[in-house]
Amino acid sequence: QVQLVESGGGLVQAGGSLRLSCAASGRTFSRYSMGYSMGWFRQAPGKEREFVAAITWSAGSTYYADSVRGRFTISRDPAKKTVYLRMNSLKPEDTAVYYCAAVQTFGGPVVVATEYDNWGQGTQVTVSS
Repeated sequence: QVQLVESGGGLVQAGGSLRLSCAASGRTFSRYSMGYSMGWFRQAPGKEREFVAAITWSAGSTYYADSVRGRFTISRDPAKKTVYLRMNSLKPEDTAVYYCAAVQTFGGPVVVATEYDNWGQGTQVTVSS
């Protein structure tokens, strides 16, 4: 089991930037853990949870939703067991609760929410116009 704690959300004006962090812990997760996909998802009021970005823990392979590609960057720091989501050029439509997720896999980045079995509590991001 992996415990995930997000931080870094807040209120920002359109065009601004934020960096979200997701700290991972747990007996089966270490800086040397292989075969994990770490993902960021978001959920706006009245909408379904949607994929934002994902990264493989070992190789650092990434994948992005079309709506954020070129504006958001996902990265990881194995020494700190932390995944980051750098969000630039934020838009009001980026407003949502952002969730970090983890799943064991030996494939590429996982983009489907139902395939993840470890989730953080979420952090609110609000972008004002």
